[in-house]
Amino acid sequence: MNKYIIASALVAFTLSSCNDFLDVQPEGNAMTTNYFTNDQQSIDAIDRVYEDIPVEDMFGRNLFYEQAAANDIVWGRSRSFNSLATRAYTGDEDPLRTTFNRFYSNIARCNYIIHGLMRKGVDNLSDVETRTLGEAFFQRGFCHFWIAHRYGTDELGCPFVRWEDYLPGEYDNSIPTQQKTVMDNYDLICQDMDNAIKYLPKFEEYDEANQGRAHQAAALGYKAKTLAYWATWEPSKWNDVITCVNTLETTYGRGLASSYEEIFGWDFANFWNKEYMWSFPSNSASYGSQFGGCKLPGVMLVDKSWPILTDPAFGGDGYNGWGYIKPTNQIYEEFLKDGVNNKRMRYSMLSYGDEFDWVGTPMKFYDGMDYAAGFMVYKYQHQYGPADCFSSGIACSNADNGVVRINFPMMRFAEMLLFRAEANIMLGNGAAATKDINAIRERSGLTPITGNATMKELYHERRCELAFEYTNYLFDLKRWTRSSDATIKAIALAELNAQSMIRLHDDRKDPNSAYKVIEYQGCDSKLPYVDGMMTFPYPSLQVVNANGALKQLPYYQ
Repeated sequence: MNKYIIASALVAFTLSSCNDFLDVQPEGNAMTTNYFTNDQQSIDAIDRVYEDIPVEDMFGRNLFYEQAAANDIVWGRSRSFNSLATRAYTGDEDPLRTTFNRFYSNIARCNYIIHGLMRKGVDNLSDVETRTLGEAFFQRGFCHFWIAHRYGTDELGCPFVRWEDYLPGEYDNSIPTQQKTVMDNYDLICQDMDNAIKYLPKFEEYDEANQGRAHQAAALGYKAKTLAYWATWEPSKWNDVITCVNTLETTYGRGLASSYEEIFGWDFANFWNKEYMWSFPSNSASYGSQFGGCKLPGVMLVDKSWPILTDPAFGGDGYNGWGYIKPTNQIYEEFLKDGVNNKRMRYSMLSYGDEFDWVGTPMKFYDGMDYAAGFMVYKYQHQYGPADCFSSGIACSNADNGVVRINFPMMRFAEMLLFRAEANIMLGNGAAATKDINAIRERSGLTPITGNATMKELYHERRCELAFEYTNYLFDLKRWTRSSDATIKAIALAELNAQSMIRLHDDRKDPNSAYKVIEYQGCDSKLPYVDGMMTFPYPSLQVVNANGALKQLPYYQ
């Protein structure tokens, strides 16, 4: 299962290092004319793109830090880039500077693959090469989406160029074209996802060794998400969102899994349930390099955790959780709107006194470290419950590599239902939105909503159902500040301007101790946020307009 991700770390990619690959010095045509001569070369080339997804300075940790600018998480340990939480971005913050470069490097790799395979002629490709071409279109669109929705506006898009547009010749190594608006970026992303669907197989057509590769439904899902962001500027796109989600249900058989255990659990048999859309599967037992899995579960685990009594290898010592990311009191109170200790909340986060299993020992949650916030993300930590979690490979025993066995979701069908619900609300069909929202609520045993759903219900459901996932709550808030719906616009502005709150217990090791709710003191206060406000631009993306005037691509609109 997913052998290609693990094995690819050992593959010597013919293009050698990233620096060699991106070298713009004239070197003739040898690389582009002599590569892609067999199936293995295609596999090696695209696997190098997959390798970057779960690493720490991508989705393994760093991209989650910016969520502190909203009100769902705070940092549990001191960081040197407080401007990410205050929205006083300079563009030079260490985590996202590297991330930005990785996205563009992967776009360049995908460009190289697409250009190389298309110059052979799509009718001349083997089945593996055809699949690789689809994977490259998907990965290019995926990386492009993460750049576009974070950096682009209706006034200025992001740099992007397609190398295949230079066929039959070579890409001329010019600076990528600055798109006029982010809508132009979104259009190009949708075109890539359409091409991905054209060349990719359905998920069910993969053998076990290749499960986890891009597939048609994943491409359609990201097209739907791109269209939802596009609807920020062009509301007619909501109709296309509905069409995409309908197709995911009817043509691709996507739906809701029966339980969270099926989605976030460690049983390989459940990895590919019908809610699965796109993920990076992690397997701690095969963790031998940075490409073995996602460290975010260990990053979110309480710093130093708690004594391990059932595994003699630890001798009563704790497991070194990193404690970097913790929930806020605001997200806790949002969950509470569905009732104390409701199933969805208890699966997603822990508060003081909540009962859980820790390596075979029943516990009541507490956080004894100095940067305690009163809560812990629990969505990815159930794997530490069984007594044999380390010996069985469910969790990595090396705490420096806090990887657990999980099919870590980047997109699941619940998010698609919520996009369709949002589309229907924005198009005036609240009854249809209620149906999709209630399908998600009923899975967790929550009381169904009645009447026609509004953006207030959609906001609550999206925030709680997708909490602590890479669905990007912060950018939900940002796109909602542009919404024509007055209710969601007011909610989003209030959230962006609010200070994050935590619970501070009198005795940090006593689950029953008294507490007070205080403003998080780990970073300076946020800058005021108003509709359309631009804070700091990304300095490296200065461009000169046709009239010679200098413009800058804003990091945050």
